[in-house]
Amino acid sequence: MFSKVGQIMLYVNSQEEAVQFWTEELGFTVISEENNGQGMRWIEIAPKKGAETTIILHNKEFVAKMSPELNLDTPSLMFFSENLEQLHCDLTSKKITVGEIINMPSGRVFNFADNEENYFAVMEKK
Repeated sequence: MFSKVGQIMLYVNSQEEAVQFWTEELGFTVISEENNGQGMRWIEIAPKKGAETTIILHNKEFVAKMSPELNLDTPSLMFFSENLEQLHCDLTSKKITVGEIINMPSGRVFNFADNEENYFAVMEKK
């Protein structure tokens, strides 16, 4: 029986640039970093320490060679924020690509793009 979503795999072209974006621009924390010494390196990040779900940044090229059958497309992720307008302003001031805040039946939401032009969404949850 499943109990929760533990980790989400995000396959990126440059792990260094992705870590920089997620930590320096968005304020995520590196939880752990592993390297098996044979080219397989992964970096675990989260919005804060103790988060139930984390994101694992994998090298897309390496994983494609190791497991060509895997779907390496970017997952559609929805993040939550208690102060959507402030987050929207913060990301805009950092020159991150952000969409307008729109009203959905489930709440206010906007999207943003990472450094590789993958889009994610943020919903207001108080």
